[in-house]
Amino acid sequence: MAKNKKPLQWSSKADTAAHEHNKQVLKRVRHQLRADDTSPLVKRLKKWSPTDLLQLLTALPLPEARKLFALLPIRPSTKILAELYPDFRAELLKDGTTARLVEILNTMKENDLADTLDEFPQSLLDIVVPQLDARAEIEERIRHGEDTAGRLMSRKFVAFNQDYTAEKAIAAIKSQYDLVGRFRTVFVVDAKHRLVGRLDVTRLLTLEPKARIGDVMDANVLAVSAEMDQEDVLRKAAKRQISSMPVIDSDGKLIGRITTEQMNQIVREELSEDLMLMGGVSPEARPTDSVRRIIKGRLPWLMTGLIGSAVAALVVGSFEDELEKAAILAAFIPVIMSMAGNSGLQASAVAVQGIATGSIWTGSTLFRLWKEFCGAISNGFIAGSVLTVLISIGAILFEIHDPVWLALTAALSLVIVTTVAAMVGATVPVILDKIGIDPAAATGVFITTSNDVLGVLVYFTTASFLYL
Repeated sequence: MAKNKKPLQWSSKADTAAHEHNKQVLKRVRHQLRADDTSPLVKRLKKWSPTDLLQLLTALPLPEARKLFALLPIRPSTKILAELYPDFRAELLKDGTTARLVEILNTMKENDLADTLDEFPQSLLDIVVPQLDARAEIEERIRHGEDTAGRLMSRKFVAFNQDYTAEKAIAAIKSQYDLVGRFRTVFVVDAKHRLVGRLDVTRLLTLEPKARIGDVMDANVLAVSAEMDQEDVLRKAAKRQISSMPVIDSDGKLIGRITTEQMNQIVREELSEDLMLMGGVSPEARPTDSVRRIIKGRLPWLMTGLIGSAVAALVVGSFEDELEKAAILAAFIPVIMSMAGNSGLQASAVAVQGIATGSIWTGSTLFRLWKEFCGAISNGFIAGSVLTVLISIGAILFEIHDPVWLALTAALSLVIVTTVAAMVGATVPVILDKIGIDPAAATGVFITTSNDVLGVLVYFTTASFLYL
């Protein structure tokens, strides 16, 4: 009994004692959540910091976390949501009342709000969006396609007519600073609000008071359309080293900007998407997916791998006679397949990274492939030499038929598959990018299965000529 009278408080320490303490706190919270009267629990939790509440919520099973979250006051609830990934925000809010949901959403920043709404089903959006304070902005954002500049952009920016004087512009900034927050660039527009230039704030502050902005602005301004894919936005910004990218509509009118924070968000999203594709998983997959979505998202990739493996098995089966003559050949099948897969994955990973960052020089594609070829064939010879030594040692310890020709067969096969697999891995992502398919899809299942078939075919063909 005395134990339960201790204050209900989460420990942020990382030692064993804190871990055991938090386990007891979690047990008490779950017990009180099951009680008919949860008011004593809520009263205690009101004294907790949002950080501790977040730790508690993520430690609870999702149904209990939803129940507890629904009991918390609005202020800590909003701070908790700001620290969560958008899909987890949607999960926590799923079972709440519409009134509470709208109240919480109205306290969120526009970007966090938009990210959260992206995870909601359309049926819930139809109910919630009309009740939001930022309804017009959200409806405008949703109108743009997913992963586009228009969906991501901030509508908070500073823009002045080109006829403004420096004195007038600075006075306007002072009067409206709280509305736009931090910024480094002022955009310049004409009478029809079409983007015509940009001006650094530091440059603006050094101008003569009566200087006309249109006379000193940088007219060579890079802008992106609202429908441009966010990955293309990132590439353009990286090439020009721009931290704030203006967004224009089809008429050239300035409608928003992509901030540094949003650039970082694009990097995280694209990295996550590429990692998912390379792992053979749909980019839309989430840890909170239902069993049905897990099956739907992963089964196609698994079937692709199964078909590739089945083809490799058929290739092995077609060399049944060769295996009967020399069963030792089967021992090196995993070696050949592994080296082919690894070589292909390495080359494809470099190609995908180069495409994503824009560091691949399109006009030097043949030279890049030549370097890949030289590197791969050199690695193949080195690996083949090591394998030859290992087979020679094995021949001393065990009885192996014709070890010299076996070593030559395995080593030559290794050189060929390592080289060809690297060329496939370096080429396929570029081809996919040219035809509008995410090059990351070339890695993982596709490269692995194709190189498995290639490796087995090359190995047994070489063995037929040299060893049998």
